[in-house]
Amino acid sequence: MAAKKATRKYPKAGSAKVAKTMHERKKGTLKSGGSGKIVTNRKQAIAIGLSEARGEGAKVPKKKASKTRNKKSR
Repeated sequence: MAAKKATRKYPKAGSAKVAKTMHERKKGTLKSGGSGKIVTNRKQAIAIGLSEARGEGAKVPKKKASKTRNKKSR
């Protein structure tokens, strides 16, 4: 059996930017935009990388809509 090829989750420009932000996170130099705190969460680092790629005009998937809870009023 032949080994499966690894598929890219995002287009080239997006995945390059995500890879760069992941390296920054591992070094401890990646900071969030609003507060300037050091990012330690993997998912947050990916979101920052995709956001920066979008800002540069790279083709990356749209942001997912945030889920809102419907609270039942009594």
